[in-house]
Amino acid sequence: MLYNAYEFQRSLLASASAMANFGAGLLNNPANPFAYLGGGTVLASALEVFAHASAPRGKPEFGLDRTEIDGKQVAVHEEIVLRKPFGQLKRFVREGVKGGPKLLIVAPMSGHYATLLRGTVARMLPSCDVYITDWRDARQVPIADGRFDLDDYIDYIVEFLDHIGEGKTRPHMLAVCQPSVPCYAAAALMSADKHPCRPATLTMMGGPIDTREAPTAVNTLATERPHSWFQNNVITTVPMTYPGAGRQVYPGFLQLAGFMTMNLGNHMISHWELFKHLVQGDDSSAESTMAFYEEYRSVCDMTAEFYLQTIDLVFQTHALPRGEMKHRGRAVDPAAITDIAILAIEGEKDDISGLGQTKASLTLATKLPKAMKQYHMAPDVGHYGIFNGSKWRNRIAPVVEQWIAAHER
Repeated sequence: MLYNAYEFQRSLLASASAMANFGAGLLNNPANPFAYLGGGTVLASALEVFAHASAPRGKPEFGLDRTEIDGKQVAVHEEIVLRKPFGQLKRFVREGVKGGPKLLIVAPMSGHYATLLRGTVARMLPSCDVYITDWRDARQVPIADGRFDLDDYIDYIVEFLDHIGEGKTRPHMLAVCQPSVPCYAAAALMSADKHPCRPATLTMMGGPIDTREAPTAVNTLATERPHSWFQNNVITTVPMTYPGAGRQVYPGFLQLAGFMTMNLGNHMISHWELFKHLVQGDDSSAESTMAFYEEYRSVCDMTAEFYLQTIDLVFQTHALPRGEMKHRGRAVDPAAITDIAILAIEGEKDDISGLGQTKASLTLATKLPKAMKQYHMAPDVGHYGIFNGSKWRNRIAPVVEQWIAAHER
């Protein structure tokens, strides 16, 4: 019922958005005499803000068609190199460029599409042969394709690394936020097996390795309610209008509601600023805000089993740092990591993963030489600033590049 009610509301808002967009265009038309009335610009701006906020959204494009290497423009095209039911491995091919460290960027499966890391990919393209996990919206996966849980996530990572390394070389891996836990687990399992394609380096940025350290509002939300509450209140069934009809999911629209309410004041201010920019004719600033929210509001569903398992193991029982995490019945032992260089990056003002949560990965890897461990705390950086924006490009990415170069095999 919840999903069906949302779909009904979405269809109504889509119509209202289209009408508001038409009205804004009419009021902004120079041929319309009413556009020159005192309130015409204000009304048009209000309609435009509403139209943008309520418009339906699909999966965004990466749109990365070029990069700059040694002062020269190089064309880039996307290539799907491996397809799986719940995600695909995408490569950003730099035309005419051979060699360079192979880097797997593992995107979060936490509501947003992999395109949220567009800025991460763009910054690493000049120095690395970049691949990314392009996760699929769970409502688009037919129920006949089976389940997808944390064990499957780890299996995907291992398979992707093996594919990138072609069964013989060691790529590098960068995990942003949520995937830090399964990436760390995959690294431990591959190390224990002496897998030839185990990552040469593992960089984790703002990841919840040990959420007992500096708990945030996200951690509190996940721990103040019993596991059954999440099962009964945020899990729903995909309606018949989608390929994944009948699948149990944690829907994207509920995740977006959670994202927005966590910083509701900031979002309201942003929309007020957007309105003022439109009234003042500051199109550049308005377009920047719109572009951010275009990406931010593009959300997808995740499978119920993956979400509930993450709540249980990562946030409630702290299975990894307590030495209790298992993968298909096999213990995940961080002490097995002996030759994967680990870089832990945290933002000083991160309100999603608190300071110390990612750093814990260095302590857990008890048999990894000190020279293969590094911690970087980015001053005055929030969660999204770790992997996007000028602070990522100018202050954090160089640290990652140097770490990869120092441990290229």
